Amino acid sequence: MKLQLLAFILLLSLAACKKNTTEEITAPEPEFFVNEDPATFAVIGSLNIGGEGAAEITAFDPATNRLFVVNNSTVNKIDVIDFKDPANMKYITSISMAPYGGAVNSLAVSDGKLAAAIESLDKQANGKVAVFKTSDYTEIKVITVGALPDMITFSPDGKFILTANEGEPNAAYTNDPEGTVSIISVADNYAVNTIGFAAFAGQQAALEAKGFRIFGPGKNFVKDIEPEYITVSGDSKTAWVTLQENNAIAKIDLTSKTITNIFPLGFKDYNADGSEINVSDEDKKTDLAKWNVKGIYMPDAIALLESAGTPFLFTANEGDSREYTGFSEIKRVKAIQLDPTAFPTASLLQQATQLGNLQITTTLGDPNGDGLFTELYSYGARSFSVWNGNDGIQVYDSKNELDVKAIAANMYDDKRSDDKSVEPEGITIGKIGNKNVAFVGLERADAVAVYDVTNPAKPLFLKMLATGDAPEGVLIIPAKNSPTKKSLLVVSSEGDGMIKVYTPDTIK
Repeated sequence: MKLQLLAFILLLSLAACKKNTTEEITAPEPEFFVNEDPATFAVIGSLNIGGEGAAEITAFDPATNRLFVVNNSTVNKIDVIDFKDPANMKYITSISMAPYGGAVNSLAVSDGKLAAAIESLDKQANGKVAVFKTSDYTEIKVITVGALPDMITFSPDGKFILTANEGEPNAAYTNDPEGTVSIISVADNYAVNTIGFAAFAGQQAALEAKGFRIFGPGKNFVKDIEPEYITVSGDSKTAWVTLQENNAIAKIDLTSKTITNIFPLGFKDYNADGSEINVSDEDKKTDLAKWNVKGIYMPDAIALLESAGTPFLFTANEGDSREYTGFSEIKRVKAIQLDPTAFPTASLLQQATQLGNLQITTTLGDPNGDGLFTELYSYGARSFSVWNGNDGIQVYDSKNELDVKAIAANMYDDKRSDDKSVEPEGITIGKIGNKNVAFVGLERADAVAVYDVTNPAKPLFLKMLATGDAPEGVLIIPAKNSPTKKSLLVVSSEGDGMIKVYTPDTIK
């Protein structure tokens, strides 16, 4: 009996040893790594694909080494670029969007599939997502989504395609469709769930008290919300979408396909230390000063960095306004009446070399509706910010550093001082060497600001990169997916149709 027991124990030991040996043999290979210096990004290639409106957003397919580019310059199409040698990009062909509707607004690639967000010829009608094979551009599926799909992305696991359906009104403001988010299940034959914000209508007053904006003719909660840009968690279970005109970020549970939170972003104080700005386009100066003005963050692009179990949301605080034939919220300070108690030197402030030309919204600042403005609210925050994705609390704001760095690099356009300054619009984050790095596209400075964001609460400025005119898309291609096996930054500019590619030096 003892011999049998010993034999049994020996067999168990041998089995355990065999299991451990097998585990060692099948251990995953180390992650692809290139030791790069993010402060050394420099341009290595450029390609012009056709003037204004010709290069808005790009998407890259590592399987074919092709770059896909939104091109709405003359006709609505997607240009296909040979990207095997980024220093010598070559045009291959175009995919016509004519069979699908109006302009294509955004692109995304995953696992050999190219997804395009396409608005209807009637912009207030439902839009479409068209999915193509990246290998031969044949159509896989066409899916109906909400009105004006403005941005599209795949979840990291490739199981979902998401669109931010902005739902803008028509020019007369007589038809304002609902703003929504569409969640498309790739594995389920591209079944779509298009979700809106009606469940939060009862919270409108509480949200507005925190800086959420519902405004315009009719002031309809559901119709006034305008989703802009989406980012998705690494586990593909949560998404966040910017609501630009509403000055908020919404959180979405992708498992239940429901919107779980709306985070109002509040306002920025330009009278605070470090947030000084230039408000005049006629003073012939780039001096920054404190002003009794608030900024409405109103972010466009959003990117995610997950660190120590916390999702950090990075936003490019561009700002935007509603300006239609049937309704416009914009006025310059010189065209309104300032409350003499709040602004005792009103006549001086309303000069063009002071606050006079600054564009502000008329939907805020006159709480009792008597026509006298006690506060001034301008568009955007001239910055990028970091927010905790769990509760929407601000972790960091770049204050006026983007202006300061643009001025130092002689990239600042003083003619935009009265509007939204450098106008941060695009943002993306990538791992460059050992550091997490953010790239912030500055539409009116024609530049990208590069930041080390390894500590999300303390981003560190690295450098400015000159781009084409009005950079719209910023795309980082990780070294492991890159044709050069080095990290690549692709910047597409809608002002001149220029695509530029940048790469960093390798640290030896």
